[in-house]
Amino acid sequence: MTLEQNYKGKIVHYALHSILAQHEYGFDAGEYSRFKHGSENIARKFGYDLANGFINDCLSENYDGRQLVILQGAHSHIPTAACCMKQFFVDKLNDWLFSKHFPVVEELKIYRSVSYRDDYGEMSRKERYNLIKNDRFYFDKNFLDADKTIIHLDDIKITGTHEFIILNLFQEYGLTNNCYFLHFAELKNESIHPQIENQLNNHAIEGLHSIDSIIKQEQFCFNTRVVKYILNSRPESFDDFIRMQTDDFIRDLYFNAIGNEYFKFPEYDRNLNVLKQMICI
Repeated sequence: MTLEQNYKGKIVHYALHSILAQHEYGFDAGEYSRFKHGSENIARKFGYDLANGFINDCLSENYDGRQLVILQGAHSHIPTAACCMKQFFVDKLNDWLFSKHFPVVEELKIYRSVSYRDDYGEMSRKERYNLIKNDRFYFDKNFLDADKTIIHLDDIKITGTHEFIILNLFQEYGLTNNCYFLHFAELKNESIHPQIENQLNNHAIEGLHSIDSIIKQEQFCFNTRVVKYILNSRPESFDDFIRMQTDDFIRDLYFNAIGNEYFKFPEYDRNLNVLKQMICI
């Protein structure tokens, strides 16, 4: 039996968009790419859209009023893009719950012990599992009374590796809670290589000038992907880019980077040291 078949609670999978063919996503790939590189405007749009779909398709006729708990995507210091989307999802869902006199959602963070330099979106199913299997995920299981319903939210499901890890953690903790696994989009055509995620992530990104455009023209929020993208850039490109940023941005970039322990990666040393020299603390 599979992990899901062994699980004692009820599991519901929901994706707002299904990817069935190459280059046919059901959503704007350029928007998705900018979202993954820090656009808060698009995170808001995606979060609201996912919440509306979830309410209409899963809750409006079937919700029993049980306490909903959002299990935040695994991260250490810097949030992921999905975490930014999650906040807007929660806002929209809470508005609906309030209007129906139901309790608003509670939130619980999943912690992880390892930060990666590797680009997950470039990997095959096996490579993803091999990367993540030695990581340690954990959350406060005592927060989850048996009658609470868990919502685990992510932006995209490609191979299901993260979902597998989370479900395995549920089994390890002995949970029996009902659970929704929600995604903005899901790859449902197994003939398409998982590297489609990398194509989506970088669809609208052609260098640091694309990142600068997001920063200057849209509301911006730091996430793991955009911080690594900036730190991994060539010295001359990095220097040109950083000269165009505000002191606040430079300081936030630096503290986010060291908070996620990116100083452990030699490839980031040069640019990280430039940031350190630029800030005054």
